[in-house]
Amino acid sequence: MSSTATKHTKLGQLASTAICGNDIMSSVLYVSGIAIGVSGVYAPFVLIFIGIVLFIYKGVYREVVESLPVNGGAYNALLNGTTKKTSAIAGVLTILSYVATCVISGKSAVEYLNTLLKMEHWQVGPFAISPVLALTSVVLVFFAFLVISGVKDSAKVALGIFLTHLMTLVAFVVLGGIYLLGHSNQFQFNLDFTKELVDAKGLLIVLFLGFSASLLGVSGFESSANFVEEQQKGVFKKTLRNMLIGVIIFNPLVAIIALNLNTVPEITANKDFLLAEEAKIIGGNIFQYILVIDAFLVLCGAVLTSFVGVSGLVNRMSLDEVLPLWFSKENKKGSFPRIILTFLLLCVSILFATQGDLLALGGVYAISFLSVMSMFAIGNVILKINRPDLKRYYNFPMFLVLIAAFATITGVLGNILLDGKNLIFFLTYFIPFYIFTSIFMARDRVAVILHKFSKKFPAFKGLTERFFNHVTKGKYIFFIHHPSRLYDALKYIDQNETGRTVTIIHCKDKDDEINEQTWKELKQMMPTLPKAGVLPHLNVTLTQHEGKFGPEIIDEVAKKFGVMKNRIFIGSIHEHHNFDYDELGGVRIII
Repeated sequence: MSSTATKHTKLGQLASTAICGNDIMSSVLYVSGIAIGVSGVYAPFVLIFIGIVLFIYKGVYREVVESLPVNGGAYNALLNGTTKKTSAIAGVLTILSYVATCVISGKSAVEYLNTLLKMEHWQVGPFAISPVLALTSVVLVFFAFLVISGVKDSAKVALGIFLTHLMTLVAFVVLGGIYLLGHSNQFQFNLDFTKELVDAKGLLIVLFLGFSASLLGVSGFESSANFVEEQQKGVFKKTLRNMLIGVIIFNPLVAIIALNLNTVPEITANKDFLLAEEAKIIGGNIFQYILVIDAFLVLCGAVLTSFVGVSGLVNRMSLDEVLPLWFSKENKKGSFPRIILTFLLLCVSILFATQGDLLALGGVYAISFLSVMSMFAIGNVILKINRPDLKRYYNFPMFLVLIAAFATITGVLGNILLDGKNLIFFLTYFIPFYIFTSIFMARDRVAVILHKFSKKFPAFKGLTERFFNHVTKGKYIFFIHHPSRLYDALKYIDQNETGRTVTIIHCKDKDDEINEQTWKELKQMMPTLPKAGVLPHLNVTLTQHEGKFGPEIIDEVAKKFGVMKNRIFIGSIHEHHNFDYDELGGVRIII
């Protein structure tokens, strides 16, 4: 496995928080308007409750990522607990979430800026060009090449944006509080408006829909898990804490200020630029300009987060052969140009295909990222059940994990109820993505079908044979400690991988008499496999390696057999091991 983290300087707490914090803290610019529009004066309470849900998810994420600290987030959690097909669903959902985040954030940034520039369509000959779309493309291209220049350099930009945004939000809250002390407010009107809303729909429905819509305010919380390998040890849990603090403080306070400054209908009408309108009221034109520029920058920071996060995720998925390995070509700066440029082309094409009408991506955005968080909680549960002996540094109670999953699954259902088109738009993007990954993961089966088909058409026989040999040439290694796990390991490899060559390695530890007995049992078992017809298409060999299992042996074996470390499989690591999972370089836990 590529190990960017070991070759390049890792990110500290502030830089890591900035990268993922720009995404989640940019939600302050729009989540209050959304919450108030759906739940009225109950919005601050809804946003506080969402902060509680996020607090629970902090424990969910911490347990998994500290035990399995490699890039991939929900995808990685499921990969080490279930099958590749299941984990691929989480991977595709996360990629969709990043696509939607990138395009919506980029366009919203330019829309905010355009409240000052007031640009009209540009006429170039017979063509009318939207300046918003053109400038959004420029923003996407700029941040794509910034990330290509290196994650450390892009982190410096993210940090500058993040600190500016925090200072602007503090100024907004302070000026808003001062303004409300000396002026009349709209709260009574909004209270009466909310009573009418509750009478029409019912309190529980209002709160449920407000909660579901306002969960957009936690988008970005999953980002830190997708570039954890680039972070210094111990930083991940601090990024979760820092994001939580920002969300639970600013989102409710901004909603309270908004409810006192404007009526609910006014807030709903201006929800896309709510803080810009309020900044003008509490601080005049100058503060409005400051806030608009800040909004532009922090939304651009969310674009940056998307490129950084998707790079770590897609690299991991390609190394695991869920996506083509072609993507994982790394440059000298530790970035992945092929991933970034492909993602850029995808985002720009979607931007122009929708002509700036991002209603479709809004549905994809809400459902995909909430589904990702739900699958992460499910992944936590699966790891607890399927990998009970996995070495852990933090154990989060099962009942709280289930509450977290229930909350975000409820949010998915709520967003579908808010607008039925959301599900249609989501499936329109999700289905083609998942079909592509499914076909790629099953390319050995495809190769077998083509090989059989070519018998009727001899002209294609050589081509299909070369394709079959290319697809099935992969080599895998499984470190075995218990002979009883041999069949399960071979079955996993057969169902999840395309290669046909499997080497079973037993570590010979001179101080362990049980190991010697295990070796004898394995030697007796191996001849029975072909006789019993167990997975006859696999080329399975058994070998013994001197030494005690650990990172050094992983390095030696990877070099000796010429395999990437993520194609080395193990049963698990346990509390008695004197090393951590991340020291093994990305090996996969399969038993």
